[in-house]
This record gives sequence, structure tokens and C-alpha cells, in this order.
Amino acid sequence: QVQLVETGGGAVQPGGSLRLSCTASGSIYNINSMGWYRQAPGNQREMVASITDSATGDSANYADSVKARFTISRDKDKNTVFLQMSSLKPEDTAVYYCNADIWTIAPQGASIYKEEYWGQGTQVTVNS
Repeated sequence: QVQLVETGGGAVQPGGSLRLSCTASGSIYNINSMGWYRQAPGNQREMVASITDSATGDSANYADSVKARFTISRDKDKNTVFLQMSSLKPEDTAVYYCNADIWTIAPQGASIYKEEYWGQGTQVTVNS
């Protein structure tokens, strides 16, 4: 099994910055992609940013609402993904969830399987 643990949420004033971190641990063979979703009260969960491993290097993807304000990055050696959030707006207020597609080592170690994992979520609140 694999666990995702997020840190870095909190409260900030409009225009401020926060940095979220998410570390994967457990029976990891290889991480295909990691990313962040968010869910505000009464809304559906939406993708914020993702970073995918490819033959040519990491490929980042952003929701239109956060482009030029948020930056996703990854430390492969530490199985950690970061989300640097700047110029935060009240509409960025939500619970942020880490998400990862991970090739996981089966319990007996004889095979691997691809699984999607979610973190427990961290609250980000932007208000004055």
C-alpha cells in the first residue's frame, strides 16, 4: 500500500502565498504522475495542477484559473510534489487533495499494479 501525506495548508490574506507539499511512501515501484485537486463547499472536486513523468522529462498541466499563479514541481528522489501558490484569491479557498498514479509493489513482491491514491486533504483559506 501507499500513503500520501500533505502539509502546508493554512490561512492567508488575498495576494499572499502558500506552499503545499505531498510525500508518497510505502510499496512504491514507480510514480507515473502526481498532482493537486481542490474542492470548495458545494462544488465538485477539480484538478488544479499535475505533473507527469515522461521520456522527455516532467510535463506540467494547470487549470486555467491558476495558470501563472501556481507552480507545481516534484522531487523524484523524495517522492514529493509541491504546489507553490501565489497571488491567492478568495476563490482559491478549498480543501486541497494530493493525487498520484503509482505503480505499486504487490504484497508478495512478485508483481506490480497501477493504482490511484489520494491524500487526506489540507485546508487553504484565503480571506481578509
